[in-house]
Amino acid sequence: APAVFTGTDVYQRSFNPQEYLREFYRLSNSQGQPNAFLTQNLRALLKMFSLEGLGGDTLIDVGCGPTIYQLLSACEHFQEIIALDYTDQNRRELEKWLKKEAGAFDWRPVVEYVCELEGDREKWAEKEEKLRKKVRQVLKCDVTKANPTEPVSLPPADCIVSTLCLEAACEDFATFRSALRNIGALVKPGGHLVMVTVLRETYYAFNNQVFSCLRLEKDVVEEAVEGAGFDVRFSEVQPCPPGNVCADCEAVLSLVARKRVPI
Repeated sequence: APAVFTGTDVYQRSFNPQEYLREFYRLSNSQGQPNAFLTQNLRALLKMFSLEGLGGDTLIDVGCGPTIYQLLSACEHFQEIIALDYTDQNRRELEKWLKKEAGAFDWRPVVEYVCELEGDREKWAEKEEKLRKKVRQVLKCDVTKANPTEPVSLPPADCIVSTLCLEAACEDFATFRSALRNIGALVKPGGHLVMVTVLRETYYAFNNQVFSCLRLEKDVVEEAVEGAGFDVRFSEVQPCPPGNVCADCEAVLSLVARKRVPI
């Protein structure tokens, strides 16, 4: 594990989105082994976005990185999506896929997998188009700021999704709790927070670089979510599939919470 916290300057300077995607987001690795961590998270996201009452006009993705997997089930339930990430090259990589530029990552196998889960593998191209149309903005964000999208102020959304972001972005529990309050402010009262978070992970690594991770437990995450003004509706822990040498994650938490309506 890294002895020091990986700060935003390191992400901005040396996080390589193409290498990250190659390492973690292919449906099977170079040996043909299935990517069980990814497929488990795709199934969890489908389950969460199928919960009653989840949906509406706007979804904000906080800490999207260069990925779209977290939006594949979500895009069926919202009219527009705003994607946020701190790192310039991640947003650029995402834009490449959205604009169908040369050299963009090929998400097709992942999209096909989700379409199959949803009942029709052949709908992959339709889903890609739908998602491209619905992502209206890709903006810089910093979850440690009271307004994460400063200087832009976004109208409160019906839902925010955040996958594998806060545990990497926050140095300690206090920062984690405050980051949840900051992103929680982006949601309307009665709206939802959908999260996928790794538990008891201290690092992840790829491309000969190691990135720190805040070691979280389920109860710590749930308390922080409640403290940010939400009631937990769904919370499920699954063990990390074996065989991942790139990280020391022990389990994955999927969580849905509803923002309390002031009385």
